Amino acid sequence: MDDLIGKTAVITGAASGIGKALAAKACNEGMKVVLADVEEDALANVRDELGRRATHLISVLVDVSQPQAVDELARRTLDAFGGVDLLFNNAGVGAGTTVWESTLEDWIWVMGVNLWGVIHGVRTFVPIMLRQNRPAHIVNTASIAGLVRGHHSASYAVTKHAVVALTEHLAIEFERIRAPIHASVLCPSWVNTRINESDRNRPKALLNQTEMTPTPEMLKAWEQLQEFVKRATPPSEIADVVFGEGIRQGRLYIVPHKETAEYIKNRFDRIMKDI
Repeated sequence: MDDLIGKTAVITGAASGIGKALAAKACNEGMKVVLADVEEDALANVRDELGRRATHLISVLVDVSQPQAVDELARRTLDAFGGVDLLFNNAGVGAGTTVWESTLEDWIWVMGVNLWGVIHGVRTFVPIMLRQNRPAHIVNTASIAGLVRGHHSASYAVTKHAVVALTEHLAIEFERIRAPIHASVLCPSWVNTRINESDRNRPKALLNQTEMTPTPEMLKAWEQLQEFVKRATPPSEIADVVFGEGIRQGRLYIVPHKETAEYIKNRFDRIMKDI
């Protein structure tokens, strides 16, 4: 897809981070934009900010882990703009530690947003795109954690590997039926976002029942991580790569941090070694 002027983009997780950058990029491309997020105040702020340079823009409060909410997002999109050309299943959260130490609430929350949010987006919007029978594109946000071995959060890594597999399968299914739809999976490394502050949007029903009191060492590590994230890649640079390599070049795998190629190769070398 080259000429995006007048086309419609739907972006989940649009109130901050990569989602907000994707929304700003879509506005700059002259697109109609649907902002979707669960964080109400931040969503309103982004709508007001981008609304100053985009006349065709709406915002919808959405919890992507709930299928009915995603269906409502689609309805609002069609009512406002009549169709959808780009879908960014971008909403994501992080929580938990090891496979066995992560709580059931950690698993349910992270799986619900990171994986089920993508599944709901695909199941709801792909039939609409197929009925339109015109070029369209879906970008699912995973992570470099979905292409390599090991991550400090087991639930996060599991969901990101699953999103990579889902997108690969989606691309094959589009090819089989010769659909005019492309699929890409975004796998960035560290980006200056608020992913480490995901708990601000955690539902009360999925809060952990007991919270560990942080030690001085834990607090120091947290501060160091926060400082590191602030120096990470700006989300606007990720959005530029997504629109360049993903939307315009049609790449299946969007890996903005090329230096991670070594870690990806190490994983597949280990697989081949064990065969």
